[in-house]
Amino acid sequence: MARVLALATVCLLAAGLCSTAGQGLFGAPLSAEDARATPLRPGSPTAVVKPFYEHVGLELDPAQRSHFVDPAKSVLDKSDALRKSGQGECLDPNMALDNAAYDRAEIDNSLKTVEAVKGDEAKVVVAFIVAGNPHRLEWKFKKVDGDWKISDLLSVTGEWALSQYQCE
Repeated sequence: MARVLALATVCLLAAGLCSTAGQGLFGAPLSAEDARATPLRPGSPTAVVKPFYEHVGLELDPAQRSHFVDPAKSVLDKSDALRKSGQGECLDPNMALDNAAYDRAEIDNSLKTVEAVKGDEAKVVVAFIVAGNPHRLEWKFKKVDGDWKISDLLSVTGEWALSQYQCE
């Protein structure tokens, strides 16, 4: 499964569905000039993902539910209900970090993103290194009423998808 997801990601990059930002994920690091050439656009899928790497566990905060749409929203809502019932937790507390140990400096220094938009769907591939181990996640988006909403979160390295969790 991981090989299929990794191959799909590479195929997206090879197909030219992303900008030169992809070089930071799979090739030479971006220069400071290249990084400035592609500023973060407010409301873009990448701008929606960014806060989840600034605040650990933000994806589980019910106040953030407006950023999600089904199937991800349904899983998160079921997880909230399970937690409120006192029956425990369904989801890991740092899914955006692929459940890796949190080291702010290490993540900030290695975090790279690639955005691919096709019509009303988009993907943001996020790559970072923690304790020498590379991690890669894919955030899937749907455009709803003009806004980008997260429909799923997949870990290429951890072989899991938010939409596959059964929080009941």
